[in-house]
Amino acid sequence: MNSKKVITAILLLFVSVLSFAQGGKKLDKIIKRDYQIIECTIAKISDKTVDYSLPGETLQIELDVSQIARIDFASGRSQAFAVTATTPTNNDSAAQAVASAEMKPNTIAVLPIPYINSGTLETSEEMAKFAQNDLYNKLLDKSANLFPLTVQDLRVTNSLLHKAGIDYKNIDETPIEDLQKILGVDNILAAKVSYTITEGSTASTYNSGSAKVSDNNKKVKTSDISTTNSSNLTYYNYMVYFDMYKNGTKIYSQTRKPFLNIKDSWMDSITYLLKRSPIYVKK
Repeated sequence: MNSKKVITAILLLFVSVLSFAQGGKKLDKIIKRDYQIIECTIAKISDKTVDYSLPGETLQIELDVSQIARIDFASGRSQAFAVTATTPTNNDSAAQAVASAEMKPNTIAVLPIPYINSGTLETSEEMAKFAQNDLYNKLLDKSANLFPLTVQDLRVTNSLLHKAGIDYKNIDETPIEDLQKILGVDNILAAKVSYTITEGSTASTYNSGSAKVSDNNKKVKTSDISTTNSSNLTYYNYMVYFDMYKNGTKIYSQTRKPFLNIKDSWMDSITYLLKRSPIYVKK
């Protein structure tokens, strides 16, 4: 092998190693408020924007922080972004005063729970209502552990939100301070359920047969029958977001993946986070 071929081989090996190292680089993750996840490299964070670049690209993209729920950095650190209310102008038709309900101290309201497929971004109104109702019933069931808090009736909560033009689709766009005025409560529990669905299959093989013994009792002949059964499985990969507010301030914020990947496993995460929240007192 001549020197040129040796140099070429070394260069190719170096490029391969470099490409492998870059491919294995850990990326930052931006979790948007619409539940979209962007894997990227964060370049800069300011009060208003986050600049990032996509894998394999040098072009920097600017994203408004109002669209971001959380950033999980490659280092393992996470940073949450609170929703901030903007100051409306006199010409803004949305600058109407928020209708305030009579304030009921030591009362907690459960907001509608967005339930969204993070892969397709499809939402389900039925599941959003079901999840809200499930969490509401959990609070009622544990009311003795929530004293002195009282849980606002779910019909009252949803009726007041409906009058204000708020539902599970735009609940994240409304500042918590406005929601507390609309609902007349000083405590709010807000949760979200994000999920993806994957398919898998399993195969099981069963053997059966009969043994035949020859006349001299020395040789054994066996006739085996092998049966294989396969089944398709559906896996639900959930992420539950759980936030609690008191007088406009976030006092508890956690995310949790259920231990199991079954259809209703998100309920277990809701119960787990509720029991570890600051409003829950063990009896």
